Amino acid sequence: GSLAVHAGGKWLYFDPVGKAAQPVTDFSQFPKADYIFITHDHGDHFDPEAIAQLSQEGTKVICNKATAEKAAPIQVEGVTNLTIAALGNGESFTSAEGWQFDAVPAYNNSEGKLNFHPQGVGNGYVVDIEGFRIYVAGDTEVIPELADIKDIDVAFLPCNLPYTMTPDQCAEAANIIAPKVLFPYHYSDTDLLPLTNILDGSGIDIRIRSYR
Repeated sequence: GSLAVHAGGKWLYFDPVGKAAQPVTDFSQFPKADYIFITHDHGDHFDPEAIAQLSQEGTKVICNKATAEKAAPIQVEGVTNLTIAALGNGESFTSAEGWQFDAVPAYNNSEGKLNFHPQGVGNGYVVDIEGFRIYVAGDTEVIPELADIKDIDVAFLPCNLPYTMTPDQCAEAANIIAPKVLFPYHYSDTDLLPLTNILDGSGIDIRIRSYR
């Protein structure tokens, strides 16, 4: 579920995880972060070591409230102003650049999955960079709040069975949000062919990448 975005001369990372998930990523070799977003505190999304490797003076860590408590002790040699901003569902943060970061709900609502990601805990994020809007869903299913997520240029939707969405659900979510570009992500071994078949002709540019 790890993503890196370079925009406006800044580096934004979402759920960077190094050794805790395959393939192992050495974030010490990556550009330093201006912003790090954490959706929730599961080990395949929250990795204090990766956060420390990416941090520099002025790095801001934006996370859900449960993760903020766990991130507070992180210390980085030579970094004195690592900022941790805790956002609950529906809360926002405006950066020094004037960009808006909205924390939106991310949770399971299917029978048998409710304990994976309970409602009101995790975040997805809508990042508005001078009008260019990116939606990183985190671990979620098709929830009613998706109808409030609008004007998305690029969406990252999870399709990781059994913990998040099935391909059918991912297609349903994409049709609700109607992004210009869709990256299915955090999908592990899930077969994405049904997703592409369902969305054929939808006008959504579906881009599937290997994250292994």
